Amino acid sequence: MKILLPVDGSSHSTKAVRYLARHWPRRADVTLLNVDLPLTESITRWLDAATIEGFHADNSKAALKQARQVLKRSGHAFKERTLVGDPATETVRLAQKGHYDLIIMGSHGRGAVKSLFLGSVVTKVLSTSRVPVLVVR
Repeated sequence: MKILLPVDGSSHSTKAVRYLARHWPRRADVTLLNVDLPLTESITRWLDAATIEGFHADNSKAALKQARQVLKRSGHAFKERTLVGDPATETVRLAQKGHYDLIIMGSHGRGAVKSLFLGSVVTKVLSTSRVPVLVVR
């Protein structure tokens, strides 16, 4: 089974990683994904490409740190992908293009009313993905 596991470094995404580590076989093909939001044009116009790339690399490294540790301790092999863009859009795009069987995501557990106003990566992924999504709360 090919599983996409988007993480953002939060305790909620780490909970999803721990769920996978406990409940899925080690032979699963797991890809950790971090999608960093792009910098605004008002910032990028003052920076060179290497600085911007380094900024995103540092953010992704920090966001993936806890997930890496959990999966390594559990004996799960995994790959990593880092992208820059809208997290929901890029998650769905990669899941479909990469022919993943499942997306496992952690949820912040906000209520339905707050999600309507704040927006939620999980809600966006659920509403646009053709790949099944398992939400861990």
